Amino acid sequence: MSRRETSSALFRRAVEVTPGGVNSPVRAFRSVGGEPFFVDRAQGARIRDVDGNEYIDYVLSWGPMILGHAHPAVVAAVCDAARNGTSYGAPTEREVELAELVRELVPSMERVRFVSSGTEATMSAVRLARGFTGREFILKFDGCYHGHGDSFLVKAGSGVATLGLPNSPGVPAELSKLTLTAPFNDVEAVEAVFRAYAGSIAAVILEPVVGNAGFIPPDDGFLPMLRRITEEDGALLVFDEVMTGFRVARGGAQERFGVRPDLTTLGKVIGGGLPVGAYGGRREIMDRIAPVGPVYQAGTLSGNPLAMAAGLAQLRILRDEDPYPALERRTARLVAGMLEAAGEMGVPASGGSLGSMWGFFFTAGPVRSFDDAKRSDVPLFNRFFHAMLDRGVFLAPSQFEAGFTSTAHGDAEIEETIGRAGEALRAALG
Repeated sequence: MSRRETSSALFRRAVEVTPGGVNSPVRAFRSVGGEPFFVDRAQGARIRDVDGNEYIDYVLSWGPMILGHAHPAVVAAVCDAARNGTSYGAPTEREVELAELVRELVPSMERVRFVSSGTEATMSAVRLARGFTGREFILKFDGCYHGHGDSFLVKAGSGVATLGLPNSPGVPAELSKLTLTAPFNDVEAVEAVFRAYAGSIAAVILEPVVGNAGFIPPDDGFLPMLRRITEEDGALLVFDEVMTGFRVARGGAQERFGVRPDLTTLGKVIGGGLPVGAYGGRREIMDRIAPVGPVYQAGTLSGNPLAMAAGLAQLRILRDEDPYPALERRTARLVAGMLEAAGEMGVPASGGSLGSMWGFFFTAGPVRSFDDAKRSDVPLFNRFFHAMLDRGVFLAPSQFEAGFTSTAHGDAEIEETIGRAGEALRAALG
């Protein structure tokens, strides 16, 4: 692996004009140490930096590139759309077509509203839940990350966990008091919250498979329990499927686990990686949104024609070609191979996968919650991350983030990664 001199020079320029030299904290490599590389281009399963180094990519723009980078059908769709203009501020046919396709694949989303990011989707969904129920409290789970909206930065995951931040300054204390928390997979804790706040909780929002505290699947019965207790209390159940949507199954976690939420949020996977998000759910709830109802939400770039075109191209392939069996098999093989490498060296490790979403921890496990995840050997992960990067494999720069595979990750890439993981772990152990 050659040196990253051009990336380093760009980073020095970036820190003079951008906080921390990055436009999103998780890109900064703060928790793993060192400096981020700067990307020149990407194709398929691989990404190349400005110094010419190539990496097998398991970040995949933090999830949406399920067909790999620069998929020909997605690129062609974007180019065709761009020839007719990049934004109109008026409706287009593609918005209707993509909403119909999303509803076909995720039937609980009877009505869909497009926005420009996952954060915007979750913020809007919670406002809608409060407006629909007339209640103010929401319940979220420790380590779950739902974007940087004020209500969500209480015991949050992703960059908040990675950087070791408690709760964010700038969030009013009075607003924080309206956000209740419980450990993920803790049935008794959830029941205790509902006893204490009976009739006052507008919504329970969660990642049905946690990805922003590392990969943590739900226990058997946990999601059905949430469905039952919210229905009994009159609260709404909101699945944040920004990360799991079209990843753990074609219809998301709700298809995989057979639990139908009231509202669902989706992210950039529905735009082929372009800036887009969506929220949707039961007709009578969504019809409270303006202009039909009184709950206001708007966005000048919502339904952007380029994002709609890319999303249609990507989701049609996922629907028509059904790549999920191969994705699941290869992803499971990747995790098994990495855990085997750790076992051969006597390193405690645990992990798992669902669909094309996966993760591992340097702790013996089981990892059922964020507290469990925090027992991981983070210094070892940080050394392992850099050793993998030096060997041409790009993992998320945090022990507390899930990984992803794409249809472009073939058996060759998987086996190559497993081999390099063994070498990297040996180097990380010294």
